[in-house]
Amino acid sequence: MRKPDSQPDAAPNDILKTAYDLKSAEQARKLYRDWARTYDQDFAEAYDYRNPQLIAELFAAQAVENTPVLDVGAGTGLVGQALAAQGQGPIDALDFSPEMLAVAMEKGCYRAAIEGDLTGRLKIADDSYGGVICVGTFTHGHVGPQAIDELIRVARPGALFTLGVNADIYESAGFAAKFAAVGPLIRDFEIVEQCGYGPSASPEQRAARTAVAVFRKR
Repeated sequence: MRKPDSQPDAAPNDILKTAYDLKSAEQARKLYRDWARTYDQDFAEAYDYRNPQLIAELFAAQAVENTPVLDVGAGTGLVGQALAAQGQGPIDALDFSPEMLAVAMEKGCYRAAIEGDLTGRLKIADDSYGGVICVGTFTHGHVGPQAIDELIRVARPGALFTLGVNADIYESAGFAAKFAAVGPLIRDFEIVEQCGYGPSASPEQRAARTAVAVFRKR
């Protein structure tokens, strides 16, 4: 399958730059439509991308009856696989790309696929989930902090959240301000900073950091 907005033999760095440079929802839909079948190889394997595993482990270490779990921006299901390996479930996959969701469902780790746009209201009832996890969605050119209100809405009281935010934009894109604003709705808030790339990634990627917001809904 053709790689997104690039030549078939484009380097992984070119692919990631395309993802970070998204300017519209239509561009994002096209990118992930074209990327769905090769994402695991083009990005996760090529970059030695370990955030799905690391953040799933962080969730599982604190989860006490925090089910069902909503995997936000589930993509091709890497987080669901990692959660299932940690004994977590049932898990529902939420993503705006039907093509990515189709790949995720093939992995056999999700109860259901939910197509939804985080920039608007989700077709999910209030207080539906005991856990919410998000990896790779709060980053350059993707979803902003306004989505956090909606994620809190669909979680039940006591729900565990582990939300990965690209550390480069944590302050500048308004995530720090948003978490401060929703302070009355959450408790036990902490930031766990980590690198989401393994030793075979480039030096640039190994220097990158993810700010993982860990908290519970009041």
